[in-house]
Amino acid sequence: MSSVEMGSMVKKRDIQALSRPIPTGKEIKISSQKMLVSKTNSKGVIIYGNENFVDISGYSESELIGTPHNILRHPDMPKAIFYLMWQRIRKGKNIMAVVKNLSKSGDHYWVTTDFDIRRDRDGKINSYMAFRQSAPKHVVDTIEKLYAKMLEIESEHSMDESLEYLDGYLEERGVDYDKFIEDLAAPKGISATFFKKMKEMFSRD
Repeated sequence: MSSVEMGSMVKKRDIQALSRPIPTGKEIKISSQKMLVSKTNSKGVIIYGNENFVDISGYSESELIGTPHNILRHPDMPKAIFYLMWQRIRKGKNIMAVVKNLSKSGDHYWVTTDFDIRRDRDGKINSYMAFRQSAPKHVVDTIEKLYAKMLEIESEHSMDESLEYLDGYLEERGVDYDKFIEDLAAPKGISATFFKKMKEMFSRD
């Protein structure tokens, strides 16, 4: 067996060892002045996390590196939202989303997530940087109701029906997804300035 194959087996065992926590229903409050940054390869495997990202997750840095980012996925999140996110960033386009993440302890935290798509010298996408800030209460109150309905539809029907519901929800309000999220959750004022500067700092090659 080659060293590459052995390394692959070890990594698979490591991933399996990180069993998904049982949600506690307790929320972790994040300071609006903190930026949670992570970097994944094109397949969604974590290759970097800043100190804030690691601390909030509850995992050690060594546990996170080399592990699929979906280890942090909370069961209250509709699959349709991640489908939209991956569909967009794989095409090299940014998308903003409000996400409920699950920490190692089972506690959760709400964040507004924005991306920076990285490419190699040939222009091929090779990684994604994700930038997160705490989602304000009014944002969570609105999005939590929407996600609960979408999750219910996915449980009783499928992700396709969930996406159709989202389309109807947005159509009723006369907006597309991007406009809805921008109006609801995009950082404004001082928070917007802080978010922009932090993103520019981390985006430097």
